[in-house]
Amino acid sequence: MSSTLAPRTTVATDEMNALRAKVRAFLADEIATGHLTPWIDTWLTRWDEEFTRRLAERGWVGITIPTKYGGGGGTHLERFVVTEELLSVGAPVAAQWVADRQIAPSLLSYGTEEQKEKYLPRIAAGECCFGIGMSEPDSGSDLASVRTKGIKVDSGWRVTGTKVWTSGAQHAEAFIALARTEPLDPSHRHAGLSQFIVDLRGEGVTIRPIISLSGDHHFNEVVLESVFVPDEMVFGQLGNGWEQVNSELAFERSGPERFLSSFRLFAAEIAAISAGTLPERSDLGRSVARMASLHNLSQNVAGALQRGEPADTAAALVKLLGTTTEGDLVDAVSTQLGDNVRPAAGGSASLSEIKGLLRAGLHQRPGFTLRGGTNEILRGVIARGLGMR
Repeated sequence: MSSTLAPRTTVATDEMNALRAKVRAFLADEIATGHLTPWIDTWLTRWDEEFTRRLAERGWVGITIPTKYGGGGGTHLERFVVTEELLSVGAPVAAQWVADRQIAPSLLSYGTEEQKEKYLPRIAAGECCFGIGMSEPDSGSDLASVRTKGIKVDSGWRVTGTKVWTSGAQHAEAFIALARTEPLDPSHRHAGLSQFIVDLRGEGVTIRPIISLSGDHHFNEVVLESVFVPDEMVFGQLGNGWEQVNSELAFERSGPERFLSSFRLFAAEIAAISAGTLPERSDLGRSVARMASLHNLSQNVAGALQRGEPADTAAALVKLLGTTTEGDLVDAVSTQLGDNVRPAAGGSASLSEIKGLLRAGLHQRPGFTLRGGTNEILRGVIARGLGMR
């Protein structure tokens, strides 16, 4: 793990700073013109395909996709800079998030040339949205226990099973589904798993909404009833699904979304403290330090991914520490808004804005440490990665 975390490449270059400034200027204009309303957890809950296309026009979607497939041909560190700026203001990026974050890198690693040519240019253009077909009822973080099955038929496969917590399935074009294609061997539970690119508008696919406590609809249950998947939509190698999924999870778990989901609330709290609307809390410096450390850790994982180094353990560490921190920030502001509120001073952050952000943060908080792997699962991943038993 030490080599993975070594900060061999820094983001603090003139080129990266110029990119960061350009993204900030764009976002400031989007907010000023009313096209963007900062919010909480927007990489999951705020789907805006028009905003995604505006980003794509500037080359900020599909940054790591090679130019031959219509992408920016840039680095994971450049993508880190752009996504960190988007998340820090709570931009509505859910439409591109899954496709850009993990589907595109997975296609580049495991996809056929036909699959790359079909999907990558449209992902980079902000025109193709994907979901994730991993979790199942009673098989959330234990992916080796998935019950979805793929059965070989003429010219393809019939896939049957249920996937759950599929974000954006009601909008997405497709998802990559993990399925068992060989009988379960209890002594080798990770063997016999394969992945398929499934058309979410195809025959036999039923998408059922899961409504959150806030009334939002971003989660779904996806039922696959003998869905036909042609041979050309087998993803990667048959039987190699476990290795492929773990490679995908390194991208899913390591990004700045794992510690910036509640950042808008944190920023509003600091503004209110500066204005005298809220008193300074004694552990504010600790929160700032945690955020700075997570920024560095996540950035270093982006560097490791760029170098092609294994990052599973480090990614799990980002996810574990990051989602715990963003939940703690919500709790801290909730405590602050008890009896500590003072009359708003001139130029202070609106208390109604803070309360709205807090309400959203409290609704989303239970999911922070669940999605992408529970804390318990992640501790096991980290322990195994460090050679502990």
